[in-house]
Amino acid sequence: MADAKVIPFDDDRRAAGGSGPSRAGRAGGRGRPPRRGGGGPVQARTAAPEAASAAGAGPAAPGPGVPAEPLRLPGARTGTAAEDTGAGADPADQPLLDRLLGEGWDERAARGLSFLRRRVTGEYEVDDFGYDAELTDHVLMSLIRPLYEKYFRVEVRGLENVPDDGGALIVANHSGTLPWDGLMLQVAVHDHHPAGRHLRLLAADLVFVLPVVNELARKAGHTLACADDAQRLLERGEVVGVMPEGFKGIGKPFSERYKLQRFGRGGFVSTALRARVPIVPCSIVGAEEIYPMLGNSRTLARLLGFPYFPLTPTFPWLGPLGAVPLPTKWTIQFGEPIETDGYPPEAADDPMLMFNLTDQVRETIQHSLYELLVRRRSVFF
Repeated sequence: MADAKVIPFDDDRRAAGGSGPSRAGRAGGRGRPPRRGGGGPVQARTAAPEAASAAGAGPAAPGPGVPAEPLRLPGARTGTAAEDTGAGADPADQPLLDRLLGEGWDERAARGLSFLRRRVTGEYEVDDFGYDAELTDHVLMSLIRPLYEKYFRVEVRGLENVPDDGGALIVANHSGTLPWDGLMLQVAVHDHHPAGRHLRLLAADLVFVLPVVNELARKAGHTLACADDAQRLLERGEVVGVMPEGFKGIGKPFSERYKLQRFGRGGFVSTALRARVPIVPCSIVGAEEIYPMLGNSRTLARLLGFPYFPLTPTFPWLGPLGAVPLPTKWTIQFGEPIETDGYPPEAADDPMLMFNLTDQVRETIQHSLYELLVRRRSVFF
C-alpha cells in the first residue's frame, strides 16, 4: 500500500487539456522548487474560482454556513450608520439618494408627509389670535431663514437678557423702508434663544388690510398694535415685540439713518406696567441701508393709500428688481431688561412715570446704536 499511487479525480481532464502540472512535478518536484504553503490539488481547485471571479465571471457562490449578501438596489440605505455614513467612507460608495438629497432625506420626507397629512385633515392648533405655531416653525421660518443666515448674515448679541419664561416686552428701533427688521428679529428669537421662545410682534393696521400679507401675519403670530391685545399676550407669558417709531421710523430718509424718531405717547410702557413684565431694549443695525430712501413721492402714496412711497437708487426705476434689498451685514443686540414689577399698580396711569420710562428706553437704544456703528467695520461685511 505504501507504493500505491493516488490519482486526482480531474487528472483525465487536465491530461486532455494539457494544462495540468508535469509528471516530474507530481512525482516529487524534480526539476521545480517545491511549493510553499502546502500547495497541491486542493489549492489548485480553490484558486480556480478566484481566478474566474477576477476575470469577470461573477462572484463565487458562498460556501456552506456563509450567509449570502442581500441584494441592494442603487440608492437604497443599508440600514446601518457605519455602512451608510461611516468615518472615512468614500462619498462615491454612499447610496445614490443620500448623495443627491443629503443624509437623512428619508426622515425629512416622512416629517413632510406627516405635516401635509395634518394640514389636510385639520389636525393642527391655532390660538384665538390666529397664530399657527406648526406652520410658522416648519414653513414660514424656513422661508425667512436663508435671508437671515446667508443674505443679511445677522449677528445676535445679548439674547440672554430675554427671560426664559414669563412675559417680556421687546422694544426695538424700526427702519429699512420695508419691515424686514421685524422678520429678522422674529427669527433671531425663534432660532437662538436657549428656551426656544416665540416672538409675537405688534403690527400696524396696514399689515392687516393687505391681501395675503394679512393671513400670513396672523399665522406667524403677529397681531394688531393695540394695548388690549398686547396686554393679553403678556399676561399669558408671551414675548411681545413692538417698534414704537412706526411709519416715522421705517419711512424716514436715508440722511436721518440711525436717528430715532419719537416713541409716541408711551403706550407700550403703560402696557408693560399693567402686565408687570420687563422691558427689553433692542438695537438693530444694518436695516437702514437695505433700501437707501432718497425721496418720498407723496402724490403716489396718497393714490395708493400708503403712508409713504419710497424713491431709492433702484426703485421704482428697475421695476420689481428694485425691490431686492442690498445685502448689508446686520447686528441685533438685546440690552439689559428694565424691570417694572417694583412699581405699584396705579403707576400705569402716571403720565410722568410713563414719560420717564419711555425716554429711558429710547436713550438706551440710541446709545447702543451709536456704539454698534462705531465698532462696525463695513456696511456689507
